[in-house]
Amino acid sequence: MSSKPKISIITPSYNQGQFLEQTILSVLGQEYENLEYIIMDGGSTDASVSIIKKYESRLAFWFSGKDGGQAAAINTGFEKATGDIFMWLNSDDMLMPGVLDFVAKQYQEHGDAIYFGNCIHFHEINQDALDTRGSDVVTAHKKKDLQAIDYIIQPSSFWSKKVWEQNGVLDSALHFGFDWEWFLRAQKNGINFHSFSRPLSLYRIHEDHKSGASGDKRQRELLVIYERYHRENAILFQKLREERVWDTAIFKLFKKLCKTINSTYFTDAVLLKIYKYNKYKNYKTKTITAVRAML
Repeated sequence: MSSKPKISIITPSYNQGQFLEQTILSVLGQEYENLEYIIMDGGSTDASVSIIKKYESRLAFWFSGKDGGQAAAINTGFEKATGDIFMWLNSDDMLMPGVLDFVAKQYQEHGDAIYFGNCIHFHEINQDALDTRGSDVVTAHKKKDLQAIDYIIQPSSFWSKKVWEQNGVLDSALHFGFDWEWFLRAQKNGINFHSFSRPLSLYRIHEDHKSGASGDKRQRELLVIYERYHRENAILFQKLREERVWDTAIFKLFKKLCKTINSTYFTDAVLLKIYKYNKYKNYKTKTITAVRAML
């Protein structure tokens, strides 16, 4: 019997055959001696099932068929999980080497909590080039408000089974922000958080990435979450939606500026802060210096 805590990992997937094998290998390649790996496929029509079958002898469970969406698939996977530590890893992301041993050690030292580390975001420009950026979740955890921005990078987050049972399942009515809502609920429920500077995962950005391609649907859902946990930000966010700020040149400037100074927090929360700082008006006239000070 292993002396290490059992780690249960769920990978939800749908038609991600081009990335799925890399995800699977990043988990199995950890060679962690007490791993429970479950893959929940939403009925893919590409090569996903054949890839899963290639590794099924090393899986605790896998399924391919229609589901109620990503959050519902993850919840179903965790219903079958028996580990001491939980996490899910989307089928276009990967774990960094040695992560499971690291997380197991943190759990043994600190007990029930949510553990999260840094992440390397990458975009494959072509076969020969990657565009990459990092993160600083330790500083974010100290200085930023989780109710304003989700600075916890999901594929770099783990938690104990007890935390999952205490906090409840993912809200399957949400499709884009269910991880953030779950973290906010945990904060509200008084669950402990531990952040680490070590990068725990690789977060792939690509043309079909759900968060980047969701547009107004994602914004409407984020508004629901703001209304649930931070009413003032909900009011500001609705004003931003009404003025279609995401379509303006100033938003593109924010993105360009933040990329220049290697900040990962260039979207919704930055706009909220600028809007609030200017008391709901004249925010389009702020200088780059003022924008930089708010990041």
